[in-house]
This record gives sequence, C-alpha cells and structure tokens, in this order.
Amino acid sequence: MKIIVFGATGGVGQYVVKQALEKGGEVTAFVRTPSKIELAHEQLHIVQGDAFNKEEVAAAIAGHDAVVSCLGSNQAMKKSTELEEMTKNIVAGMQAHNIKRIVYTASAGINKEIPGISGKIVMKMLKNPLADHRNAVDYIKTHGLNFTIVRPMGLTNDALTGKYRESETGVPAKSRTIPRADVAHFIVKALSDKQYENLSIGIAK
Repeated sequence: MKIIVFGATGGVGQYVVKQALEKGGEVTAFVRTPSKIELAHEQLHIVQGDAFNKEEVAAAIAGHDAVVSCLGSNQAMKKSTELEEMTKNIVAGMQAHNIKRIVYTASAGINKEIPGISGKIVMKMLKNPLADHRNAVDYIKTHGLNFTIVRPMGLTNDALTGKYRESETGVPAKSRTIPRADVAHFIVKALSDKQYENLSIGIAK
C-alpha cells in the first residue's frame, strides 16, 4: 500500500512512517521541514509542503492508495479552526484524485465520551482542540470517504507494546493513557483491515 502521512514529524506521525515502512509499505511524508525526518529508507519519499496550502496538498496526495492524518494544531488550548482547515484541504485533494481511504487521528473526548469527573475535567480543559477535531471529523464523514477515526486517550512516550484495547462506542474502561507508538500501530493495522472502515475507535492501553 502506498500511503501519504500528514504530520509525519509529530509524536504519532513519525511512528506511523517507521512502522508502515517496516510492514513493507511505500510512504510519503508530507512535512514543512524535511530535515526533521531522520529516517532513510528506499520506500520513503519526502515532500515539502504546507497543509494550509490547498494546491500543495492536492499535488502531494496524487497517486496514493490512502491518507493518514496525524496533524496537530499550533494553537494549543486556544480556540482554533486549524485542524478543520487543513482537513478540508486534504479532503479536497482526495476528491480531486479519487482517493477514498483516510485514517484520521483525533482524540478521546471529541464525542464527550470520557467518563467520570476526571473525564469531564479533561474535556473541559481541552474543549477548544476537541472542538476543532470534531469539526474536522464531521467534515470527513460528510464527504463520502472511507474513514477510520482514531480516538486515543492521553499520549505517552512509552515503548511500543502492540497491546491495547479498543472501543467503538466510547473509550476503554479503567485506562487513561496509550503510547504514541501504539497509536501508530493501530493506524497501520486499520489501514488494511476492513473491519475498521467507517468507524470511530477509542483506544487505550
């Protein structure tokens, strides 16, 4: 499978690139700063561009089988539409080149699904980035794409385990975190597994 990864130098994106290559895939990393890609591989292609540039995004998407978005916002906790704007560019590029498959990395909480008092506190604290993710997800869902939405719990830098729990309706119980490497593991798995098509999956260790 030939995939393009947006946010390829981020905490999750870099693991997606690495693990997809290890699985024998062909990967394009779409990045603002190519020097941040430290990995060298004959199946890795690096494209410099800005996800806010609709033309650059569309040109980069051409010829791929699937798209992975691991994009984040530069606005931290501030109110923002950055994720929605970049996602609209990705969707437009996919439609222009008749590409249907996308895996979008969002966050647990976009559906107000984190239980308990602590969950409510977290969702209130993250209300602005969660709203931006939710708008991006809604846009994907209404444009005829074959999507998988990934909703990880709190991200850590722990080592890859390949062992985590999944939930379609909410988030896995009694867990608040998941390693970034394991989020990438799920993304790479979901890309070629039809059981995850057109679903939103919460994941945690």
